[in-house]
Amino acid sequence: VAAVHGNVDSAELRSELPESISLGLENVVLGVIHDAGPARGRLERLRARFPEADAVVFGHSHMPLHEQRDGFQIFNPGSPTERRRAPHRSLGRATVEGGRIEFDHLALP
Repeated sequence: VAAVHGNVDSAELRSELPESISLGLENVVLGVIHDAGPARGRLERLRARFPEADAVVFGHSHMPLHEQRDGFQIFNPGSPTERRRAPHRSLGRATVEGGRIEFDHLALP
């Protein structure tokens, strides 16, 4: 299990978990961060924050999102518990195969 801390985590947990990580998964580099900042410019901002990454997974807004440009992807799985403004609760699945990473959303009842 690899994890980063979120904005409502306790001080104790925040001291145990990093703000962001980069994971090597086969021949793919995946960045992980909780808060990716404002929607405007997010893809470019995350590309700059994780220059070695093929993709970045983030959370915070609880809104499912998948954007890609020029071979770089950002993905928010949504939330399985608190849908907030999302149309439904959701989670995400990442599949790594052949040096590529693919994402999809799974809607929950």
